Amino acid sequence: MNGSIIRYILGTLLKTESILLVLPCLVAVIYQEQEGFYYLLVAGICGLLGVIMTLRKPKNNIFYLKEGCVATSLSWLLISLTGCLPFILTGEIPSFTDALFETVSGFTTTGASILSDVEALSHCSIFWRSFTHWIGGMGVLVFILAIIPMGGGSNMNLMRAESPGPSVGKLVPKIKATARILYLIYLGMTLLEILFLVCGKMPLFDALNTSFGTAGTGGFGIKNDSMAGYSPYLQWVVTIFMLLFGINFNAYYYIIYRKFKKAFLMEEVRYYMIIALTATAIIFFSLLSTSSSICKALTDSAFQVSSLMTSTGFSTVDFDAWSSVCKTTLLLLMFCGACAGSTGGGIKVSRLIIMIKTVIKEFQSYIHPKSIKKINFERKPVEHDVVRSINVYFITFILILVTSVFLVSIEGRDFTTNFSAVLATLNNIGPGLSQVGPTCNFGILTGFSKWVLMFDMLAGRLELFPLLILFHPGLWKGVITQNFRKRVTGRKNKH
Repeated sequence: MNGSIIRYILGTLLKTESILLVLPCLVAVIYQEQEGFYYLLVAGICGLLGVIMTLRKPKNNIFYLKEGCVATSLSWLLISLTGCLPFILTGEIPSFTDALFETVSGFTTTGASILSDVEALSHCSIFWRSFTHWIGGMGVLVFILAIIPMGGGSNMNLMRAESPGPSVGKLVPKIKATARILYLIYLGMTLLEILFLVCGKMPLFDALNTSFGTAGTGGFGIKNDSMAGYSPYLQWVVTIFMLLFGINFNAYYYIIYRKFKKAFLMEEVRYYMIIALTATAIIFFSLLSTSSSICKALTDSAFQVSSLMTSTGFSTVDFDAWSSVCKTTLLLLMFCGACAGSTGGGIKVSRLIIMIKTVIKEFQSYIHPKSIKKINFERKPVEHDVVRSINVYFITFILILVTSVFLVSIEGRDFTTNFSAVLATLNNIGPGLSQVGPTCNFGILTGFSKWVLMFDMLAGRLELFPLLILFHPGLWKGVITQNFRKRVTGRKNKH
């Protein structure tokens, strides 16, 4: 394993985080808050460690998928551990487990919170808490790809380990250019949402934080009632942008470069919109009899469908009080998720489409045993390796889900709470049902359950396998053997 390049990536990550931590310091200066000193302190520590770790550049810049997975997993663990320090030092979240849970939830864009009174936080902490969504939405390593020079396809291995979806492709021949295009689209859409929110008379600070949560499909609310206190116009702006950020960013690339036919013929995007509209219609008609008006029913149904399908997690109402049909629909949307190549979580629409087509193909093989038919997706044949990886992903997803539900159930809470808590964290949704519903929080859980759910959040954001590889004995056995051989060789050379 190329340990030197992993060290260099982690060092670069720390230097990047130190720069990002300056922003909440500026917020503290604007609002004259002393908590900003602790953010500056953590920024200095991260910067110093980052400089030390990157002083010696790696001789070999090439690394493969294994190193890409390890570097990605360790990066997300490191950025979460350092990112939680300001919460602890300021005393706003004194418990290490709670502070880490909040930070992991932020970076993984889950939005599951342990806080019962968000408004009690300082402005700089609220900003950092929301900003973690924006950093984690597109992936901080995708940003670093545009900085670190690597060869031999190493950039693609790093991108594959962090980007969501069954497969990762390049928009343009160079990965650096692809990363830049993705971030420009991401930044442009964020700024556009901020503009629309400010036009709706939302305060600039609120607009920034809400846009960070929407863009990263995170869902940390800056008010105790999440989005319920804002006007219908502002709720509709957030609804539309949640849906937009759940769309595969390739579609926006095609639109920018006037390849409109390719954009509108994307199969995944079409099914994504059909599922969203169908779910909205089901919930809308279910709410008509109990809602105060048609507009209210439409606003609430569209908002919650967009929020949970894209794994954002904002809420305008207590959907846990809705009918069984509505809650079941929302639960299915949690499984479904958004498009691959978006900032949304969940299993992804593309995986579901391919799995359904695989089942249909199996049925046809029973009727016509000698027929040979390939699965097509986005007007291209799906390779067998992709189908196999999707099947393995789904099996692994179910195993983690079942194991996590069992572990969390040790606390003795009801099944709805346990199941929805695991599903909401593994799919990076945020709120669940019952005791972890939209009007509650995850602070009621014990430390053990929080650690289980933190694992689920990281596994869900990293598409399971990059995190699971850290627990493979063969990985560390190989590292130990490699280091031992180097030492023996070094001793022989001395003699």
